[in-house]
Amino acid sequence: MKQAVYHGIEDVRIQETEIPVPGPGEIVVRNRVTLTCGTDVKMFMRGYRYDPPHLIGHEAAGVVHAVGEGVTRFAVGDRVVAHNTAPCHACYYCKKGNHSMCVDLPSNLGAYAEYQLIPANIVRETAFLIPEGMEFEQAALTEPLACAVYGTSQVPIELGDTVVVNGCGPIGLMFVRLAYLRGAIVIAADVNEKRLALAEKLGAKHTVVVRQGENQVAAIKALTEDERGVDIAIEATGLPQVWELAFDMVCPGGTVLFFGGTKKGTSVELDCTRFHYDQITAKGIFHTTPIHVRAAFELLRTGAIRHEDFVQNSYELTDLESALREHARGDVIKNAIRYP
Repeated sequence: MKQAVYHGIEDVRIQETEIPVPGPGEIVVRNRVTLTCGTDVKMFMRGYRYDPPHLIGHEAAGVVHAVGEGVTRFAVGDRVVAHNTAPCHACYYCKKGNHSMCVDLPSNLGAYAEYQLIPANIVRETAFLIPEGMEFEQAALTEPLACAVYGTSQVPIELGDTVVVNGCGPIGLMFVRLAYLRGAIVIAADVNEKRLALAEKLGAKHTVVVRQGENQVAAIKALTEDERGVDIAIEATGLPQVWELAFDMVCPGGTVLFFGGTKKGTSVELDCTRFHYDQITAKGIFHTTPIHVRAAFELLRTGAIRHEDFVQNSYELTDLESALREHARGDVIKNAIRYP
């Protein structure tokens, strides 16, 4: 089978390897579609926390090819989607209920492949049968939407609150939609007017085109009552300067959600006086948890988020580099790798 392996910055190679054989509790999925992700793009363009070479890709859906001993939830031929992790439920953080911080998250990294081995923990807890009528592309959005669902759950969005989403990539657009569904007045900010048009379609009441030299904070505050600032500011770019801008956008008593992961070793400066006297809450968030994965799958099943809005072009696995570079340019929200 063909499988993509990351060997370093801007170096992804398609290699031939054996089709995996499932062990006890595991399944092997023949992928039908894999979606490009911002994390894949960052990994490709600048490296990631794992030392290469390693597998790449984590948003896929397909058909069960083989099942290991003891598997009862799935059978050969089932249409399935598997999240990329499941917690161990044994470490300190799992016992505290903080499943996104589990120190032993088994991963099925390696979704850019014709076949994929799914670990037993994931098979038991965060893999789902795809119902009739649900497209593979729709199901493959489960992982990114689960991250946005988790992030949204960590901030106190009330009916009628004003929420700004800084960055309208795939996750940012999902934050726009989820905040809208929570009853918020949503402001979307991005450099790309096409993405802002989609943000408006997904529920943003206001959009702000970010231009160099313009005061982005003032533009956002001008859209709030008495220009006091927003109740919730969500950062979804992974740029340290936007972390600082998001902090400055919230009103006294507001909350900032730092979602976008920055480059390793990055630091930011925040106004400590304002932090203290304006009683601002700042929340870092990473990954997701099983309960939010299930919620994301249900939202996709009911059509709250639609893949037609997120997935643009199709590529073969041998053209993965082109798919990632197009994603990196911002010309598309996501691309799909499809398999014969």
